[in-house]
Amino acid sequence: MDGTFNENDISHVVEADKAHIWHHLTQHKPYETSDPRIIVEGKGMKVWDQKGKEHLDAVSGAVWTVNVGYGRESIANAVRDQLIKLNYFAGAAGSIPGAVFARKLIEKMPGMSRVYYCNSGSEANEKAFKMIRQIAHAKYGGKKHKILYRDRDYHGTTIGCLSAGGQDERNAQYGPFAPGFVRVPHCLEYRKHEQDGAPEENYGVWAADQIEAVILREGPDTVGGLCLEPVTAGGGVIEPPAGYWERVQEICTKYDILLHIDEVVCGVGRTGTWFGYQNYGVKPDMVTMAKGVASGYAAIACLVTTEEVFDKFKDAPEDKLNYFRDISTFGGCTAGPAAAIENMRIIEDEGLLQNTLNMGERLMGNLHALMEKHAVIGDVRGKGLFCGAELVADRASKDPVDEKLAQAVVGDCMAQGVIIGVTNRSVPGKNNTLCFSPSLIATPDDIDHITHAVDGALGRVFG
Repeated sequence: MDGTFNENDISHVVEADKAHIWHHLTQHKPYETSDPRIIVEGKGMKVWDQKGKEHLDAVSGAVWTVNVGYGRESIANAVRDQLIKLNYFAGAAGSIPGAVFARKLIEKMPGMSRVYYCNSGSEANEKAFKMIRQIAHAKYGGKKHKILYRDRDYHGTTIGCLSAGGQDERNAQYGPFAPGFVRVPHCLEYRKHEQDGAPEENYGVWAADQIEAVILREGPDTVGGLCLEPVTAGGGVIEPPAGYWERVQEICTKYDILLHIDEVVCGVGRTGTWFGYQNYGVKPDMVTMAKGVASGYAAIACLVTTEEVFDKFKDAPEDKLNYFRDISTFGGCTAGPAAAIENMRIIEDEGLLQNTLNMGERLMGNLHALMEKHAVIGDVRGKGLFCGAELVADRASKDPVDEKLAQAVVGDCMAQGVIIGVTNRSVPGKNNTLCFSPSLIATPDDIDHITHAVDGALGRVFG
């Protein structure tokens, strides 16, 4: 391995893991007769497991997080230096890295002005939901409290976020959910045949119009917020079609609905712009982010709002309830913004936004070439280094492949030393989209290595 981990026998680590660790998104029964994989080290885009096997990571830490790659000493040093000076103070007071990063972040987000720190994407989305609800009570007698969310979108793992979760398998067995969350239809053009009335042309505008139909059904005076991913992630890597976002903006303005964009996956460079919504000319009221904000070097999440939203929480100071009565304990950690400052510098100084566009174009081109070769690929879609390939049993019917076969492609790639993803316990019967989100530092050789592995895996799994 290319690193400093020199302990030859880590069997005690594996034993401790098997005995005590409850892994995420994992059925543990197989570990009774086999060992879990332990990732020991990472450098650049490569990681090594406990057996010393090298893997090229095409999913940035498995969940779209390590945007600038592994082993960045400058981020580690920034965090260390900050922790020695001040590791924590509750967010009711400020900190130097908190203020510095907030200014740098706002400079990348024209029209936005305020940053609320917390520790995860789920928590950031919860804060946005609470703000919408508090505004409803303060300004609309509590009536304008409903929050719309989209089918196939995912906003986090808490009960509140699952209440706004458009992935039924993620939600299964965790209800009952919080009231006042209402689903709107997805905008996956590839599967428009499954939506009654979907047109052959101008599908994007039609898909957005379905949001308006829900608003009219519920009553515009009851709807306070609309929460959307700019590009749907775990629900199948869905880039909204032409005309969609423009119409969404019109609808929110028309009915005085706060537009909350969840950038937990897309934010900080993943699509080749600082934020995914900036590809579409959208002007949100709230933006949430986490994952790539510090590339996983420290826990940090942010809810960013306009000044207009912020003003609603200080316009009646004589009212003892007229402020955002919320706290995030670990939103007071200084390691997060310290890491985020250096993370942002790396993206700027190394030209990683442009590299993301260039390598994203190469990745999409390679995937389209695979589509010509392998009939099992029904659709290729994505934005920047955030791409997906949907696998189907038949291109004419678009019936999805058995998800075990999609998972077998992932397993074959893993055996080759390439880590890719697949939609996981998201949409019943449609966990059939291969996912690719390599770090923004990816090179042409990295991209070709990834798609070469997929080529071989598709050939072996589907013959």
